[in-house]
Amino acid sequence: MSDVVEEIKTDLEKALEHSLQKARDCGLIKFNQAPEITVEVPREKDHGDFATNLAMLLAKPARMAPRRAAEILVQNFSAGDWVERVEIAGPGFINFYLKQGWVYLALPRVVSRGAQYGSVDIGKGRKVQVEFVSANPTGLLHMGNARGAALGDSIASILAFAGYDVTREFYINDAGNQIENFAASLEARYLQQAGKEVSVPEEGYHGEDIIATCASFWEKHGDSYLSATEKERQEALVAFALEEKLASIKKVLEGFGVVYDVWFSEQSLHDAGAVQNTLEFLRKKGHVYEHDDALWFRATDFGVDKDEVLIRSNGLPTYFASDIAYHLNKLQRGFSWIINIWGADHHGHVARMKAAVEALGYDPAFLEVVIMQLVRLYKGGEIVRMSKRSGQFVTLEDLIEEVGRDAARYFFIMRGADSHLDFDLDLARSESNENPVYYIQYAHARICSIMRQLVEQGGQMPGAESVDYNLLVEEYELALARKLADFPGEVASAAAGLAPQRIARYLHELAGLFHSFYNSHRVIVPEKDISAARLVLVEATRITLKNGLGLIGIKAPERM
Repeated sequence: MSDVVEEIKTDLEKALEHSLQKARDCGLIKFNQAPEITVEVPREKDHGDFATNLAMLLAKPARMAPRRAAEILVQNFSAGDWVERVEIAGPGFINFYLKQGWVYLALPRVVSRGAQYGSVDIGKGRKVQVEFVSANPTGLLHMGNARGAALGDSIASILAFAGYDVTREFYINDAGNQIENFAASLEARYLQQAGKEVSVPEEGYHGEDIIATCASFWEKHGDSYLSATEKERQEALVAFALEEKLASIKKVLEGFGVVYDVWFSEQSLHDAGAVQNTLEFLRKKGHVYEHDDALWFRATDFGVDKDEVLIRSNGLPTYFASDIAYHLNKLQRGFSWIINIWGADHHGHVARMKAAVEALGYDPAFLEVVIMQLVRLYKGGEIVRMSKRSGQFVTLEDLIEEVGRDAARYFFIMRGADSHLDFDLDLARSESNENPVYYIQYAHARICSIMRQLVEQGGQMPGAESVDYNLLVEEYELALARKLADFPGEVASAAAGLAPQRIARYLHELAGLFHSFYNSHRVIVPEKDISAARLVLVEATRITLKNGLGLIGIKAPERM
């Protein structure tokens, strides 16, 4: 096991369990049911390295003042190898102060595990699907898609590093009203190519990219579709445009570091009869009814505010009907944790989708939806609104050109998905310590520079198991080693909470500690033993920075 912090916590919990049992056997504390014993890392450094609220949890079952319970627990506590002292604080917290050497335990583990340091196995191979972006294939990727891409891909990477069997999936919305509007828009632009005076429908797609698509179609097919029926012409245009748009979406996302395992077509559900089969299943279960010539889902039976239409009065299925069939398909593929990354405008869709999962006979907890809030771009202190490509919004391609992939990805995940994000383009482009991406990457590059100096001087990395870590006694040395020990726990927490911002924050803090250490101490010094200990310390830092950056899809440069 590489998680030193978790090992120490486990040891302390076992020691507390022994202390509690000993006090009970002596008749000092009486209770029927022992509370759960947990040891945590306090937020305040002054409160010790670890702490527990066990005494406060004992107050009610033991009918005893928490502080008195704490005193009894401490009196019967066997300190173990690493505990230097135990103190009681406030109403009954028990704080543990460890000998400083415990922080050295992580260093040889980081070096020996290398690219796997920080990985944990909380997932136990559980099959997880992360569906994200899933943009309509009718145009360019915008800022909402970009944030979803960074969030979804980072969440998927973190889950995989935490022991889950992860599939990344893009749901292609290639059916329904938007495709009909797309077809009409394409046809109008095609006819305009032929010199005809035709207007794009008001509810259609007006971006410059549609004009470019039709120009490409004209170049390939010329006026051959002018004599075709409207249906034939629109089908040909849509087939051509969807192929082009999806190829473009894939290319842009790959440039953003996002590669999917599955591209799933909504139209394939209709073609295979999956939508009708799903509705028939719900009908047999009594979860649908007819009203005003439409077919409705009894969402209110599952605690939702109102029922939802599945088949419109004109006989066409709604997007919700397709979505239920799609989620049934996911569940039938064996995923027991389905994670959807949706925009804030889909917030109202969550409850009814969970209701549908339950109606299909599955645990609604299998479905988890991450709702992400809006992004505002700023440049020169002003909100950026327009794009030369779309004529309506800034595209992901625009953004990558403006600030680069690494900065874009970091800025999109440095705040929780539920927080509105103000994206400062000037800051993202800057090569300064104020830019968190530059600050973190510079820490990695600095360490690589130290390693190059070592080789140039004829030196080599010492064996991590043979170093005297007791020589690392300076404040920044100890703080850096302590932070490295936290990484596996951060990965576990980020995975459990679907919170890639934890990794972003951790890396920024780790980089800050390294820069402080670097500015205060030389690594390669005449004292060979000290030099060896510091070399392992900075190499462990480099490995952890690289592993963490990899989880959020950012490069770890060796030179800057």
